[in-house]
Amino acid sequence: MVRFTMIAGAAILLGACNGSEAEQAVPDEAAVQRLMEQTVQPQAEIFWNSAGTIIDETGEHDLAPTTDEGWERTRQAAANIADSARLLMTPTYADGRGEDWMQFSQSLVEIAQRAEQAAANQDVDAVFEIGGTMYNVCTACHQVYISEDVPPAAGAEQAS
Repeated sequence: MVRFTMIAGAAILLGACNGSEAEQAVPDEAAVQRLMEQTVQPQAEIFWNSAGTIIDETGEHDLAPTTDEGWERTRQAAANIADSARLLMTPTYADGRGEDWMQFSQSLVEIAQRAEQAAANQDVDAVFEIGGTMYNVCTACHQVYISEDVPPAAGAEQAS
């Protein structure tokens, strides 16, 4: 985390020394982290925990929703992820980042829309498959944009 803070601080100082603010935009890392921690991660966990099975000492447990309310919660989680991914493409989150940031964000919008439709259709297999693809999109972005000093979010290991 110290290395990340030093890099962000250096970027801000360089931006202050060279050219206008528009030319030297620095992404708001705190805003990104808040959005991920408060919205994206919890909503992704709701979606991911709506597919697959868990086998423990008491037997096999299907994670798919069994009620319309459960499916609606899964659908809404996917819709919230799509909304958050759209926010990631706004200047607050995207300024100063590369074109790949926009591609990752757009990919997340697209997969979240597919996830929302799968949940609306109550398609257990599609929710499982799309959840894996969503995890891969998230992981690819994290490999580029998250410092190695940042611990993985709680529950992320469940989706692998």
